[in-house]
Amino acid sequence: MSDLAAAGVTLENRLMSHGIYVIDFERDERTVSIEYEVVASAPAVTTDEVGAVVRTLLTVADEREWAPGRLEATSRTTDGDVRGHWHVEKEWFDRLSSDLTELEFSNLVLGTITDDPIEE
Repeated sequence: MSDLAAAGVTLENRLMSHGIYVIDFERDERTVSIEYEVVASAPAVTTDEVGAVVRTLLTVADEREWAPGRLEATSRTTDGDVRGHWHVEKEWFDRLSSDLTELEFSNLVLGTITDDPIEE
């Protein structure tokens, strides 16, 4: 199993405890893309799921000694409907260790959420 595949499996296994199930995980030198399903009644992306994905990704990246680059995320329901999209710029990850507080980082990330709520 490649390091990329192993990182994806590790991320998937750890996110399951948060009710987040990875559908697709891709990584190259500049970007990490993740698509996941959420077992939740909320019709749009929540701060809890964003926090769980970011914290878990940072932990896995640290363990495997790689920088995540830009993170692009798509959240879906278990029926496959898009709940929303969000992202983290590489610069924000880089600055988190130096001049960007966790609160500032969180506000930047949460500000990227674009909701594609479920049609009812």
